[in-house]
Amino acid sequence: MSQAGAWGLLILSGFLDVAWAVSVKQAAGYSRVGWSLTSFVLLGLFIFALGRALQLLPLGMAYAVWTGIGAIGSVVAGILFFGEAVDTARLAWIAITLVGMIGLKLTSR
Repeated sequence: MSQAGAWGLLILSGFLDVAWAVSVKQAAGYSRVGWSLTSFVLLGLFIFALGRALQLLPLGMAYAVWTGIGAIGSVVAGILFFGEAVDTARLAWIAITLVGMIGLKLTSR
């Protein structure tokens, strides 16, 4: 696998993590079978993709980028799908998280 392929898998894993978080929310404490099964499938997929990406990418940088995608994506999903609040402070923290992810990528070897 190439570096670009590893990055693609890392980004895919981050988005699958967001989809997993949404499915867990929709599973309502694992009381809804379809959403519960979906959450388990997404969990397996994002762990597999993350594990493959970590074969080439540095752990600290990759994990920070992956969790950043998950954190930012989950906040955005909460706003879009669950009516969570949008305010200046939340948007500022998203921006700070994004800057941290970019900084780690730029300084990783």
